Amino acid sequence: MSSIDPPGWPRPKGYSNAVLAQGRVLAVAGQIGWNEREELVGADFLAQAVQALKNVVAIVRAAGGTPRDIVRLTWYVADKDEYLAVARELGAAYRAILESHFPAMSLVQVAALLEEGARVEIEATAVLP
Repeated sequence: MSSIDPPGWPRPKGYSNAVLAQGRVLAVAGQIGWNEREELVGADFLAQAVQALKNVVAIVRAAGGTPRDIVRLTWYVADKDEYLAVARELGAAYRAILESHFPAMSLVQVAALLEEGARVEIEATAVLP
């Protein structure tokens, strides 16, 4: 797996513009900040985002992969200001969960998420060897 950047482009911080990979594709449905009993871990954005990332990694591991096999993350947030307000703390938590692995990422603010009380939903694509 390798990051792709056009010549002369600066390396993005905290994500990759593109990732080239070969293997079996695992599509991970949007994960929210709930535990294995489908209970939200809290009302705040940071707690939910951390749990959603852990859920993504748990699914990738269940398929036989590792966090380094994740090639794309799409974040859906109910309020981008909530995301920005905890960006530093979220960055530290992200590195604890995914290490220094930065797949291609998008972040989209949405009007609402399906589950009542959910503040963030993260979907992923992994390519397993």
